[in-house]
Amino acid sequence: MDGTLVDTEPYWLTAEEELIAAWGGVWTREDGLQLVGSGLERSALIFQSRGVDLSVQEIIDVLTDRVMEQIRVSVPWRPGVRELLLELKQAGIPTAVVTMSVARMAEHVVASLGFDAFDTVVSGDQVANPKPHPDPYLEAARRLGVDPAHCVAIEDSEPGVASAVAAGATTIAVPLHIPLPASPAYALWTSLDGVRLADLVDVHAGQVRA
Repeated sequence: MDGTLVDTEPYWLTAEEELIAAWGGVWTREDGLQLVGSGLERSALIFQSRGVDLSVQEIIDVLTDRVMEQIRVSVPWRPGVRELLLELKQAGIPTAVVTMSVARMAEHVVASLGFDAFDTVVSGDQVANPKPHPDPYLEAARRLGVDPAHCVAIEDSEPGVASAVAAGATTIAVPLHIPLPASPAYALWTSLDGVRLADLVDVHAGQVRA
């Protein structure tokens, strides 16, 4: 979701900078980019190591609340996302959000689409092992009642791509803030702008779109 459906990374960076500053520290953009795609519990431990004297859950709540405040002002959809999701919905393709954000935030973003785009939401607080473990994508496939090998996953981060590939899904990487290298394990695209269902079908059939 974060970085794939919506460009919320600047929102997370703002929340992280404010949290660290409140405890007398400094948090840079480079620090924040190191956490892209990571589970929130792991991120919280890093903030504790930087002097934030709050529990893991308190840190997760503070960050999530601050990001949601910014989302309520503006949902920063990535180009092409809503058009592609609408086509998938109209075609009857089962879909899932697989995110390391917490459920209440993911559900808020999904609701902002204005139509019932997803059949299920797998969030970071619903799985024991976060990305890059395959568990989040395996859980999504289980809920959809499909074989992971019949799924196409779209991701923007290294942990997300690793999770999807390990689960056995056809994986498309669309990096945003952090470049990803070319790899035979996944297709590498620059954007979802103009992407259609047929493009996903082509990739799943082994015809990688440049």
